Amino acid sequence: MSDLLQRRAYVQAVLDAYLKLPDTPPRSGPPDRRLASQFHDRNVPLPTVKDALLLASARRLLRSPDAHPLASVRSLYYFVPVIEELLETPLPKGYSRYLQSKIAAFSTHCRQDSRSKDLRPAPGASSETSSFS
Repeated sequence: MSDLLQRRAYVQAVLDAYLKLPDTPPRSGPPDRRLASQFHDRNVPLPTVKDALLLASARRLLRSPDAHPLASVRSLYYFVPVIEELLETPLPKGYSRYLQSKIAAFSTHCRQDSRSKDLRPAPGASSETSSFS
């Protein structure tokens, strides 16, 4: 595979992993693409980038419910400090699978919670069904 194709595949893999996370934008922008390309140029291993995305996302999602809510992530740059952290101290083997399961469980819980809110009657609405005679 040529270097250009490797770069494109790497950048796309980083962006795909980023966009799959909860609380990230629906699409990436040119600064995100440039940053992912810089990771490639610096030879940052793709598994390290993916692990950092998972770790930072889990840290955001699994905070205390009493903590002040965080704004949505708007850029891949949000994850740079965690990527640097994992370059110095990688995650233990198997920990990324654990993080994936925690994020998936949280996402499932949020979807179920959202659906149950949709099924609740609107304030002031009768909980009884009405029939027309």
